[in-house]
Amino acid sequence: MKAELQGYVVGPIQTNCYILSDEETRQAILIDPGPGSDKLIAEPERQGLSLVAILMTHAHWDHIACAETFHERYRAPRYLLQAETITASDPEINLSGEFEGMGRSYDWDKLVTDGQKVEIGPFKFTCLATPGHTPGGVCYYFEKEGFLFAGDSLFEGSVGRTDFPGGSMSQLVRSLQEKVLCLPDETKVFPGHGGETEIGYERKYNPYLSMY
Repeated sequence: MKAELQGYVVGPIQTNCYILSDEETRQAILIDPGPGSDKLIAEPERQGLSLVAILMTHAHWDHIACAETFHERYRAPRYLLQAETITASDPEINLSGEFEGMGRSYDWDKLVTDGQKVEIGPFKFTCLATPGHTPGGVCYYFEKEGFLFAGDSLFEGSVGRTDFPGGSMSQLVRSLQEKVLCLPDETKVFPGHGGETEIGYERKYNPYLSMY
């Protein structure tokens, strides 16, 4: 597989939405289609890509709002960690009521579990549960490419907020320490907001990851 990654900043709070594609098969995966990513709805077709999956790192509205739009157009299955179904279903927890002005529940097609290895076409990745920002937050680790899609679990020099319903700072930090910091230093981290970083940098300089 020869991977190509494109990142887009969408929506009112600048959410990162990613399209990971394989140059050989022209298949692609969409990660975190938040509000405003519907402007990218024709992008896979424009690039001659076949969208084969939609990965959702967690079910807050700003990462999931347009998943249904892409699913309806491309019939690509939507992946979510099993522990996150309550967040997706409850408008108070997924924050759609507070930020969109109307409460919504969000659907999924396939549920994954912590440590599960998934293979979709040319793509192979591992699901790493990192609860704390939400109860069912997950990072998707593409070992061969050295990519980690971290959602709102890990940022450059920081971690996700834990003051939303279901959040826990101690749980988030421990989950990152146990599941993420063991990855190779050169692993590139693509977060849900802000710029990319690397595991080695975060292990050395992120003040939150030395807590507890």
